[in-house]
Amino acid sequence: MANAYETKLWGGRFREDEDALMQRFNSGRCRTDWLVEPDIQGSLAHVAMQVKCGMLTQEEGNILSAGLKELLGEYQQGKLIYGPEYEDVHTFVELNLIRKVGEVGKKLHTARSRNDQCNVDMKLYVKAQTAGVIGLIEEFQKTLQRVAEENPWIMPGYTHLQRAQVVTFKHHLLAYYEMMERDKRRLSNALEIMDQSPLGCGALAGTTHSIDRAYTAQLLGFQGGACKNFLDGVSDRDFVLETMADFSILMMHLSRLAEELVLWTSAEFGFVVLDDRYTTGSSIMPQKKNPDGAELVRGRTGRVYGDLFILLCAMKGLPLAYNKDLQEDKSTFYDALDVVTGSLQMMDRMIGTLKAKPEAMKQAVKKGFLNATEVADYLVKKGVAFRDAHGIVGEIVIYCEDHGKAIEELTLNELLTFSPVFDETIYSYIDYDNILQKGIKKEML
Repeated sequence: MANAYETKLWGGRFREDEDALMQRFNSGRCRTDWLVEPDIQGSLAHVAMQVKCGMLTQEEGNILSAGLKELLGEYQQGKLIYGPEYEDVHTFVELNLIRKVGEVGKKLHTARSRNDQCNVDMKLYVKAQTAGVIGLIEEFQKTLQRVAEENPWIMPGYTHLQRAQVVTFKHHLLAYYEMMERDKRRLSNALEIMDQSPLGCGALAGTTHSIDRAYTAQLLGFQGGACKNFLDGVSDRDFVLETMADFSILMMHLSRLAEELVLWTSAEFGFVVLDDRYTTGSSIMPQKKNPDGAELVRGRTGRVYGDLFILLCAMKGLPLAYNKDLQEDKSTFYDALDVVTGSLQMMDRMIGTLKAKPEAMKQAVKKGFLNATEVADYLVKKGVAFRDAHGIVGEIVIYCEDHGKAIEELTLNELLTFSPVFDETIYSYIDYDNILQKGIKKEML
């Protein structure tokens, strides 16, 4: 059996290699291919610092830097395979560097630990991907704005999923624009808070080598400098948790919109039609056109919640500093990120290609007595106390239901049976287009 030192960074103290089950159980390889690039990025900064502080000669630094860059290129081209024999991404990079450049490669790890190394890798990755999600949100906001401007049609606004007051499809879509704006701000705030480098914290207590942590922080683009506390620097996963918490709120917003798309595309509503490319059919019912894209966004929201909860549970009882439980940050974040990016892209395309049906929206408005509140306001302006006006309009609605009429279809004589203050001005006052032109309602147009 091969000695553990041949395939692991810590094998010198062991007589036997891991059991195959332990190797599979311990390995994060299948979940961390995406950390190869940030690991090499962090290693390049570490090498530059080693040269600056005299731990490497300039020639040694050049050899290591060139070797790391070659490794990255070979990996990206598929020439270098991240196989199951490697315990983790750090082992993969360092052992292949030693094979490439020889003995000098063994100097790479001087003055750092896998504990600070893995956290700097994660921070670099989380930072980059969070910025990418912000970019996707901004693209989705542009789509929401465009589709909203193209569709200023009146539609029912709902409370309790009951028709309540008249709004516009534009205004409804722009509500989600505002939600996305808050999501963007939350993620931007998370980026600012996480912007400190853990490199140089070592295993938990720094290093006896003379190093320059501020220099590596600068090279890696950490605007907040280096972490102030070594113990916290290696055991902190707040930045992953906060980002996933923000992802969870973002997915909640997307799920709400997904639910509305499912409702709006049903025959019962018929407000919009989704593009065929984001729907599926039935194997038995040929007439079906199912809003699967929206349903998958709605369904996968729970996965992001679950990923957040998994890491919260892993973190809640951990003493300082590093514990292997912290490895759970990799799979949970990666899965949550996959769901969020896919969901944003899917929702962007569904909204960007949907066809609104303004006539169906208008018919729903007319059937819902959505100008009832305005009738009450009209009576108040005529001197009727609001509570009395509320009761009068309630009686009018009952009358309309019994006679199959909308309020605006009632004759003046019919209205006068409920209150003597009605006159011909009521009809323009409760016209739906005019309602939207009044005061603050203009913001919906």
